[in-house]
Amino acid sequence: MESQRNILLIGLLFVSFLMWQQWQTDKAPQPVAQQTVTQTNAATINGADVPEADSTGMPVDLPATKNLITVSTDQLDIKISPVGGDIVYAALVTHKVEIDKDDPFIILEQTNTNTYIAQSGLIGRNGIDSSAKGRAAFAAQQTSYTLADGQDTLSVPLTFTADNGVTYVKTFTFTRGQYDVGVDYSINNTSDAPLQVQMYGQIKQTIKESESSMMMPTYRGAAFSTQDTRYEKYDFEDMADKNLGKVTLGGWAAMLQHYFVSAWIPPATDSNTIFSSVSAGGLANIGFRGAVYDIAPGVTQKISSQFYVGPKNQKALSEISETLNLVVDYGFLWWLAVPIHWLLMFYQSFVGNWGMAIILITLTVRGLLYPLTKAQYTSMAKMRNLQPKLTEMKERFGDDRQKMGQAMMELYKKEKVNPMGGCLPILLQMPIFIALYWVLLESYELRHAPFMLWINDLSVQDPYYVLPLLMGVSMWLMQKMQPMAPTMDPMQVKMMQWMPVIFTVFFLWFPAGLVLYWLVGNLVAITQQKIIYAGLEKKGLK
Repeated sequence: MESQRNILLIGLLFVSFLMWQQWQTDKAPQPVAQQTVTQTNAATINGADVPEADSTGMPVDLPATKNLITVSTDQLDIKISPVGGDIVYAALVTHKVEIDKDDPFIILEQTNTNTYIAQSGLIGRNGIDSSAKGRAAFAAQQTSYTLADGQDTLSVPLTFTADNGVTYVKTFTFTRGQYDVGVDYSINNTSDAPLQVQMYGQIKQTIKESESSMMMPTYRGAAFSTQDTRYEKYDFEDMADKNLGKVTLGGWAAMLQHYFVSAWIPPATDSNTIFSSVSAGGLANIGFRGAVYDIAPGVTQKISSQFYVGPKNQKALSEISETLNLVVDYGFLWWLAVPIHWLLMFYQSFVGNWGMAIILITLTVRGLLYPLTKAQYTSMAKMRNLQPKLTEMKERFGDDRQKMGQAMMELYKKEKVNPMGGCLPILLQMPIFIALYWVLLESYELRHAPFMLWINDLSVQDPYYVLPLLMGVSMWLMQKMQPMAPTMDPMQVKMMQWMPVIFTVFFLWFPAGLVLYWLVGNLVAITQQKIIYAGLEKKGLK
C-alpha cells in the first residue's frame, strides 16, 4: 500500500471522527426550557419528602436572596441563605471569568433567569425540611465570616430550634487551599421521645444546553457514581425521561460543566440513595438521600457530608472519593489520556510553562515512535524502488485483479517489503493525538495558561491563527518531501494536495496547545525524514 494513500485514509478518518463528534452535539435531542415530570410526584423523591415544587410548577423552597451569610476564604466566596442553610452563590476567587479581567468565575448563583444552587436538609419523620412544613429558618452569630491569615479552617454554625425544643446546628467547615466544604448536622435530642431524621443534599440547576464550539463539544449536565457504576453521565434529557433511584454504599452526585464541577459526597460507609428529578419549573435536581438515623432522648447525633464546588482537579477530587476524579472525562481513550496527563503535569512541574510541557510531550512521543517511523520510510523507499516492476505487472495482467494481486504478494515476499509498513506509525499516532485532544480539552490547568508572545491561553484558539497556518505549511513541506507514486490515481493526487489546506481550516478552531503539539510534531517529523533519507541514500534505497 502506498504511503500517500495511508496518509489520505488516516486524514479522512480523523476528519470524519471530528465531524461525527460535532454531529453528536448538534443533532442530539436538546432539553427544553420547561418540562413536567410524570414518573413521580416531584415533591417526593423515592418516598422521601424532599422540598421541591408546588402545583403551579414554581419552586416554593428556593431560598431568599436577602440577609445572606457571606463566607470568604483563599479559594471561595460563598453566600449561604439562612432559609434552609442552602449555598446560593459560589465564586472561585483564583479563577477568573476572562484572562484579562479580575472578576471571579461564578459557579453557583441565583438570579431571575438562572438558578444553580446547592441545597441540603433533614427530612424524615422528625425532619425540619419538607414541602408541607417548609424549610428551617436558621440563625447565625455573624452575617460575614472570613478565613484569616494563618487560619487553616473556618467554621460557620447555623442554629435552629424546633417547636419541641430540639436544637439543630448546621455547620459549614472550610479549609485553606481546598474547594470541598464540610456540611454537618449536630442534633441534640432534649425531648422525651426518640427522633428519626435523614439527611439529603441536592444540586438544583436551570436546564441548559451543553457548551460547545466548532469541533469542541463539552458536556454540561449531571453525573453520579455508585458501587456498581463508577461513573455515569445523566444529562438533562435523561433526567426528564426517568428519575434516578439508585441505592448504594457511598456514591456521589454531581453537576458538570467545562473545567468545573459541583458535587455532593455522602459518607462512603452509609447506604445512600442517588436520586434525580426535573421540576415543572424547568429545574433539574440530582442529589443523595442518606441513611436514616434514630436518635434516642438525651443523645446528640452528628450527621456529616461533603460538598465540592471548584475546578476538576484530579488530585483533590481523588482525595475526596476514589471515583470523583472520573468527572474529568477522557472518553474511550482514557487509558491513554491518563498517562499523557501525568506526563504533562510532570514536565510542567519543572519547566513551569504549559506550552513547553506540550513540546516535551511531543518530543517524547516522536522519540518513542522513531523506530516505527524509520521502518515506515524504509518501507516507503522500498515501495518506490518497486514501482517500475509494479507498473510492468499492471501492463502485463491488465484488468485481471486476482493475478495482479498474487503477483504483487509474491514480489513483496521476495523483496521483503511490508506493504503496511508505512501505515502503522500513522495509525499509532492518531489515538495519541485524539487522547491528547481530550487531555487539553478537559484539563482545567490549561485554562488561561500562557505560552509565549501572543499565546496567552493554550486552551483556546490562536487569536491570530499563526499556529494553524504554520502547521499547514509544515504539512505541505512534509508532503513535498514524499513524492507521489507514478501509479497513483490523479484524483488521489489532488486530494492529497488539498489535505494541508483541509487540516489548516479545521485547526483554526482548535486549542492553541493542540495545534502547538501538531506543529512541533510535524517539524520533528521533517527533521527525522531528512536524517532517515540521508541514511537510505547511502544504502541506495531512496
